[in-house]
Amino acid sequence: MIDYLLVFGSSLLAATIAPFYSEVVLAAVLTRQPDAALLLWLLASVGNTLGSMINWWLGKYLLHYRHKRWFPVSDKQLDRAQRWFQRFGVWSLLLAWAPVGGDALTFIAGIMRVRLALFTLLVFIGKALRYAVVLWFADTLLL
Repeated sequence: MIDYLLVFGSSLLAATIAPFYSEVVLAAVLTRQPDAALLLWLLASVGNTLGSMINWWLGKYLLHYRHKRWFPVSDKQLDRAQRWFQRFGVWSLLLAWAPVGGDALTFIAGIMRVRLALFTLLVFIGKALRYAVVLWFADTLLL
């Protein structure tokens, strides 16, 4: 049970702005529980998607604080990110799994007020595919 909580918690944490990599935890747990690959994939995918939903919520509700000194994104960075998102649209959320920029993308999606249902679907697809690849490599290389 602890292994499952570790996979879920690490994947949730990794999708927020906290610097964390859940793939290592997932691969380690897979070596201990190779028969639970499908459950591990589901836990990691759902946890990572929920973490991205936290970023979406932060983007949506904290935007009115953007002129405060403590706000983590400058107006210039925010404008550039919004222009990028408008250019590529909601389909870019399929790349929310990317280690560089993926978390920012989910934050910007909240700012742009992307519908939560569409956001969740696209983000889940991308993250689930990524974790399927991670599990396949871990299974091939480690087991």
